[in-house]
Amino acid sequence: MTLTIADTRGLRADDGVVSSSAAGPRSDQPRRRVFTAEYKLRMVAEYDRASAPGERGGLLRREGLYHSHIIEWRKARDAGTLVARPTAERPEVGQDRENEQTTARRRRRGPTGEQAEVERLRRQNEKLAKDLARTQAALDIMGKAHALLELLSESAEPTREQGPST
Repeated sequence: MTLTIADTRGLRADDGVVSSSAAGPRSDQPRRRVFTAEYKLRMVAEYDRASAPGERGGLLRREGLYHSHIIEWRKARDAGTLVARPTAERPEVGQDRENEQTTARRRRRGPTGEQAEVERLRRQNEKLAKDLARTQAALDIMGKAHALLELLSESAEPTREQGPST
């Protein structure tokens, strides 16, 4: 394909500068959505409260979400990484970066993260205790079955009599 000067009249000249203006080559593509922690927590709570048939699906359709969003947000909430900041902790426009980093560090160490970790460990401990009890019960049953089989095999063995030898 060959371009002539007549073909290039309506095109902008390539000045080599990459810009993010609305007239860029990808301006007609959709932007990636960004959800705040408050929104995520609110949607997970609303999803968990939904109990009527079809209510959860209706919520997802209304908000334009997928079930995988809820799953990931719930995991983040349970791990303590998804924490809504109180309005007093939100940085003001123009505050320095150091203050934002300090606030973020304080949030990661906060009691909500520790409480989530304690709760996760408590659930894991309960699960392991149940598994241990089940394993011990199975071993007890296996021991009794082994003893019973030994008794049966001892009583079923015929005494061997030596017959006439030829």
